[in-house]
Amino acid sequence: MTKAPIGNRQLIRTLNRTAVLNTIKGSGPIGRAEIARRTGLSPATVSSLTADLIAKQLVLETKPGESSGGRRPILLDINPAGGYVVGIKLTEDRVIAALINLEADVLDKRTDALTGTAPEQVVATIERCVRQLLAATGLAPSQLLGLGVGLAGVVDAEAGVSRQHPFLGWREVPLGPMLSARLDTLVHIDNDVNALTLAERLYGRGQGIDDFLTVTVGRGVGLGIVIGGDLFRGARGGGGEFGHMVVDVDGPLCECGKRGCLEAYIGEAGLLRQAQALAAAGDLPTVESVDELLALAAAGNDSAVQLLQRSGRLLGQGVANLVNLFNPARILIGGEGVRYGQVFFGPMRQALAASIMPALRGDSEVRIDPWGDDAWAVGAASLALRDLFVSPLQASRRGAAVA
Repeated sequence: MTKAPIGNRQLIRTLNRTAVLNTIKGSGPIGRAEIARRTGLSPATVSSLTADLIAKQLVLETKPGESSGGRRPILLDINPAGGYVVGIKLTEDRVIAALINLEADVLDKRTDALTGTAPEQVVATIERCVRQLLAATGLAPSQLLGLGVGLAGVVDAEAGVSRQHPFLGWREVPLGPMLSARLDTLVHIDNDVNALTLAERLYGRGQGIDDFLTVTVGRGVGLGIVIGGDLFRGARGGGGEFGHMVVDVDGPLCECGKRGCLEAYIGEAGLLRQAQALAAAGDLPTVESVDELLALAAAGNDSAVQLLQRSGRLLGQGVANLVNLFNPARILIGGEGVRYGQVFFGPMRQALAASIMPALRGDSEVRIDPWGDDAWAVGAASLALRDLFVSPLQASRRGAAVA
C-alpha cells in the first residue's frame, strides 16, 4: 500500500488536532469518546491528539463525567492558562491594549496616548504597552503566544503591512515586521473590523455560523464578512469597505477623498457635520460632539431626532443591500455608535425590512450588540489566537503571522 507523503501526514494531523481543539473549546468539558463521535476520528487518534494537547498545556483534564455503563470518562477542557496573547487596538491618538488568556478573558488592560503618528513612534508605544502588561501580570515573555493588532484602513494581513491608514496618513507601512523585530514574537495585524469579526467567530455570536456579517458604526463605518466559515478580505485586504459605498455622487466630501460615501453621513464626523449645518441655519443649538447631539434628541429636539432618524434609515438601506448580496444568517451590529439608541436603530430596522428582497426576508437575524471598550482589543487578540483554533487550510487564506 502506498504511504501518504510525510508532509501530507503532518497536515492531516494538524487538521485533526484543530478539529479536536475546537470541539473541546466549543463543547468542553467533554470526554474523549464524545470528541471521537463528534469529529469522526478514531478513539486512538483522539487519545494521541489530546495527550499532545495536554502535554503542551493547551488542554487539561477536569472532573469525571457521567457514566453510560462503564468507567466514568475524564472530561477535557481548554486550559485558560495554557498561553496568553496581547491584543492592540490602534486608534488615531492612542493604543488600547489587553492581555487575554485562551478563553478570551481579559486579565489586564491599559491605554496609552500616542506620542506621535510616525510608525517608529507608534511601534515604541505598542512595545511599551506589551512589556508593561507582562510585568504587571508577572508573565514571562516566553508565555506570550503572539500579538494581534487591529487598525483602521486597508491592511495586507499576509505581509503585515498597513497599506493605507485613513487617520494616521500611512501608506505601505510594514507594521507587523517592525513589531516582531522589537518584541521577538509572532505578530498578526489586520483591519480592526476583521479582527472583531474573527473574535465573534471564535468566541462570540458568530460561533457555529458559517455566513454572517459584522457591521460597526462609530468613528467610521466598517464591515467584516464571513462566508462559508472563512473571513473574506479581498485580494489584498481591501474587502469590506462598506462605509465607502457611494450613496450620493454629489454628496459631502468623505475623508477617503470621494463624495457621498455612507460614512460621510452616518460616521461620527458626518453626523456632527450635519448637526453643525443645522445649527448654522438656526434649526439646532450649537453642538461640539455627537454626544451633545444625542442629548438634544433625548430631550425631544425635533431637528436632532430627525437627523438621527434619517441617518438610521440610510444605514438600514445599506445593510439591506448587504443582505441582498450575501444572504447572511446573522448580522451583528456593534461599535461605539450602538449608543445612538432607538432613535437611530428603530428607523434602521424599518428601512432594512422595507429594502430587503422579499424572497430573502426572514433569512437574516439582526443583533445589535452591547458595546464595551475592551471589544476592539479582544478582537485584535483573536488574530493571534486563531493560530490555535483555525484550520491551517483556512489560515492560509486569512493571513500569516510575521515572525
